[in-house]
Amino acid sequence: MSNSPSSPKTNPAAYAEASIRVLKGLEPVKQRPGMYTRTDNPLHIVQEVIDNAADEALAGFCKRIQVTLHIDGSVSVDDDGRGIPFGLHPEEQVPVVEIVFTRLHAGGKFDKGSGGAYSFSGGLHGVGVSVTNALAQRLQVQVWRERQSATLTFSGGDVIEPLQLRPVMPGERRQGTAVRVWPDPRYFESAELPRHELQHLLRSKAVLMPGVTVTLKNEKNGEVQTWAYKGGLRDYLNQNLPTEALIPLFEGEQFAGAGETENFAEGEGAAWCVAFTEEGAPLRESYVNLIPTVAGGTHEAGLKDGLFAAVKGFIELHALLPKGVKLMPDDVFSRASFVLSAKVLDPQFQGQTKERLNSRDALRLVTAFVRPAMELWLNQHVEYGRKLAELVIRQAQSRQRASQKVEKKKGSGVAVLPGKLTDCESRDLSLNEVFLVEGDSAGGSAKMGRNKETQAVLPLRGKVLNAWEVERDRLFANNEIHDISVAIGVDPHGAADEPDLSGLRYGKVCILSDADVDGSHIQVLLLTLFFRHFPKLIEQGHVYVARPPLFRVDAPARGKKPAVKLYALDDAELQAILDKLKKEGAREGSWAISRFKGLGEMSAGQLWDTTLNPDTRRLLRVEYGQVLFNDTVTAIGKLMGKGEVASRRELMERWGNLVEVDV
Repeated sequence: MSNSPSSPKTNPAAYAEASIRVLKGLEPVKQRPGMYTRTDNPLHIVQEVIDNAADEALAGFCKRIQVTLHIDGSVSVDDDGRGIPFGLHPEEQVPVVEIVFTRLHAGGKFDKGSGGAYSFSGGLHGVGVSVTNALAQRLQVQVWRERQSATLTFSGGDVIEPLQLRPVMPGERRQGTAVRVWPDPRYFESAELPRHELQHLLRSKAVLMPGVTVTLKNEKNGEVQTWAYKGGLRDYLNQNLPTEALIPLFEGEQFAGAGETENFAEGEGAAWCVAFTEEGAPLRESYVNLIPTVAGGTHEAGLKDGLFAAVKGFIELHALLPKGVKLMPDDVFSRASFVLSAKVLDPQFQGQTKERLNSRDALRLVTAFVRPAMELWLNQHVEYGRKLAELVIRQAQSRQRASQKVEKKKGSGVAVLPGKLTDCESRDLSLNEVFLVEGDSAGGSAKMGRNKETQAVLPLRGKVLNAWEVERDRLFANNEIHDISVAIGVDPHGAADEPDLSGLRYGKVCILSDADVDGSHIQVLLLTLFFRHFPKLIEQGHVYVARPPLFRVDAPARGKKPAVKLYALDDAELQAILDKLKKEGAREGSWAISRFKGLGEMSAGQLWDTTLNPDTRRLLRVEYGQVLFNDTVTAIGKLMGKGEVASRRELMERWGNLVEVDV
């Protein structure tokens, strides 16, 4: 039998030129809606329209937003902003309003230059209302501007009624946009909008935009709700606190001015209001450019760091800390309720639904403004500072007592820890993490850059033994594996065993290797070790892979954006960064690109910012799943077994075309 590839005509599963399908326009959204929006209900696609109206308000051009729930199940959003331009795009020669609703990567928010339509807006994913349009049975747009009214109608993302223009009638409004959307129920588990979430969203917009009136009208029952706040964040937080605040609310706002030297663009900053309570579930709401970030992110981390640094400094200044008590950021933050509204020129979000902010600069931005303001406030109100200090110290003592109870259960028969292990000071399993680091030089950077309280480092010499076929009782003959087992406090075991995990010393066991091919090989060897001999650690979510960057880009100043250092995980992210720099006006070649040959090349500060800091790093949890075949063990056996050369060759011949080779 011939080993030559089968002809496409005789093999229906053949991989040939015709196998490649190119999705055009909005087809990707219809094929995989879950990649672009929430599919449990249509709220997020409606929110995209609301966010556009809010962006007009944020830019200072809109004073009224009305959302109407119609009897036929459609939703309309009406604002009195500038109105979407409807003239022909100079390059595309298509009405701009049509481009906005039919192109995934188009909109006024991409132009961040001095003449841009939006200096601050809710993100740069570039999907927005085009996703709303793709997942709608019908969508109607009406725009008023330049003494004309324009209407346009779509169905499933396609134009069904072309742009029509007419003069504005006497007594008719002069500017604004009205969008009415009929969500397609095929794409959602439920066609009903969660009313409480919608009300909360609209109310929060009003809170964050003093002077803007937000209205929700329900045609089904005739109910009309209106929100307009003059007191802003303070009024809102006061009305929604779970219990009475321990001390008066701490509020403030600060935004960077022109000529800011701290790498913040003009207008960037935050407004905040914080309350401390002794009991009850804290209220926590954060926003970036009026977009609600329900999963938090780096701006919340900046608030946390700023509050902690200020409170800790106050406690130390007044010598209030009892002997033997160590403060942690959560001791301050766990009893804090807050509303935080950040303005970030170029926000980067995790996922298309924008629920978590990932921008590293946002952490430094918020911390830089909150910390001095809190320090000043505490020293102006010393009696309140002492009350807050008492609460924070009680939280720390309670946390330490809880961790001591766990320690007593572990007993005293602990093995001697490896000499290469640089341990952390905390004994709280929920906070502790150990990094298994490739090489002594990288281990040195990690030791200097880590948080000594909660992060431990275990450097590994060279590549770890392939443990797939090593008998369990022979594992400790290898020094590296012996040190890993002793350091984490768990003995090797099988998938069917019930190992004693009471000795586990770290909640996270993190594999940290170079971002190149050799680093990936070390990752595979360590993952093989954990999968084969420590499977319960993976099963219970204790094993992670850190993702350090491969490139650093020194970007020049452009427009409102100052010079900054950017990091990219791989070639794709590098290209995305360069494309964005060009869009922001950077001249070709004005940037400098550095490729990290290894973790040892990074300074301690760089390693902390990109890979170790829990607020800004990218850490992947290792979970069970399918690896080429349903039988995971068989698949890894083929990859790692010494006698599986033929099987590996077959895998490479079958799947090798999908691999990107780093040479």
